[in-house]
Amino acid sequence: MSNLSYEDSKKRVIYGLFLLGIITLIEVLISLFGKGHIISGMQHYTSVLYICGVLIAAFSLYKAYFIVYEFMHMKYEVKSLAMTVLVPTGLLVWAVIAFFNEGSSWKARRDRIKEKNAEKPAAASSKLESSLVPKGTYISDKF
Repeated sequence: MSNLSYEDSKKRVIYGLFLLGIITLIEVLISLFGKGHIISGMQHYTSVLYICGVLIAAFSLYKAYFIVYEFMHMKYEVKSLAMTVLVPTGLLVWAVIAFFNEGSSWKARRDRIKEKNAEKPAAASSKLESSLVPKGTYISDKF
């Protein structure tokens, strides 16, 4: 920003503040619409909730991009410096998404184990058979 005059810099800041304010108002309106405060009954449609969530996430990412590039002066830096900031940030976002996915997988497995533990075992037809061995499986008498 050193190549801009004071007046130009002030105009860019005011433009940025108005842009961020307008985008924030749009996000609030989308959220109110998705939760059924503007049109009642919209909160019952999952597709509306997903679309609203995606739109809010997209607007939030744009605001983060704008803040980093304009207010944190990343736009005026050397490309390699910008990449040293953006690549680790992208990897961090990827890691958070991966950890959420892994956590939901662990939760599903834990719930499945709880269901299996809650089931009562079936009565064994002989000493060697148990509920863990599928019916029709050959069991040797040698052991």
